[in-house]
Amino acid sequence: MAQGNQKSCSDSDFVYLYETKGPAAISRLMGVALTNVHCRRRNMERKLGRRIVGPNGVSVAGKTRTPQHPGRLDLNVKDGVVIVASDCHYWPGVVTTAHRALLHYTKQWARKGTLKAVVMNGDVIDGATISRHPPQNWDEVPPLVQELEAASERLGEIFKACGNAKRFWTLGNHDSRLEARLAQMVPEVKGVKGMSLKDHFPEWLPCWSVWVNDNVVIRHRYKNGIHATHNNTLNSGVTMVTGHLHSLKVTPFSDYNGTRWGVDTGTLAEPYTEPFDYTEYQPVNWRSGFAVLTFKDGELLDPELVRVMDDGRVCFRGEVVRV
Repeated sequence: MAQGNQKSCSDSDFVYLYETKGPAAISRLMGVALTNVHCRRRNMERKLGRRIVGPNGVSVAGKTRTPQHPGRLDLNVKDGVVIVASDCHYWPGVVTTAHRALLHYTKQWARKGTLKAVVMNGDVIDGATISRHPPQNWDEVPPLVQELEAASERLGEIFKACGNAKRFWTLGNHDSRLEARLAQMVPEVKGVKGMSLKDHFPEWLPCWSVWVNDNVVIRHRYKNGIHATHNNTLNSGVTMVTGHLHSLKVTPFSDYNGTRWGVDTGTLAEPYTEPFDYTEYQPVNWRSGFAVLTFKDGELLDPELVRVMDDGRVCFRGEVVRV
């Protein structure tokens, strides 16, 4: 793509720019004709086996398709750290130990310049009042507006701590509740500002999955059950990092192709608290914390976990840290 005064652009950067900025922006940034941008997009689609869609949609069979969220965003990391946290279920007035730990390590690695990205891996909000499930007896839950305000405040704290690191938000099933309810009840509001959850968190790039170096996939959920992490990497053929099940664990899998991992990123919320009243306070195999992915020369090292021990304390890399 480099020619004369034109600038070069790697395949992964091209896809990232196309899906987040659009073809016109690439044309200006790289100094190439718009037709060349679309030609490269088509070549990349054949190479990747998927459609590459700009933020404002692309022309498909004569019609304009405007997806709510890109299916895949690409991230290139040679050396550095990617933090993956999920299942925040942020409620008003609640700041958990896991959230404080996330801010602690985000600030630490951002200052050092080693933090490359933070991925909020789904279920930022709980959406208790717009759930398809019936309420638990007469339990009171916060109104949606208060949930959105709390989530905006917490995500704002993470945004400020990130420095120059990229910020992604892979949508979860709870995140989808707002648009699902509106689409069902008042489809006329489609496209109105504020009717989409992403309108409330503009600093974060929404998508269904983040692909790091083409062999590490971060998405909210895939397989279910106690062996989900094993089955995720077995069936996908790549390292798969998911949330949804709140179990916070790493499962290695090795074959002739080497070793890859299934990672569950746990929950930033606290088990046995109000957002999880539907469990009826039964014992749950959940852990509060988040995952840390470290890359060296483009290769993922063993994934690590920051785990909440009790109120105010987490353990990481053999140390107990108060947050």
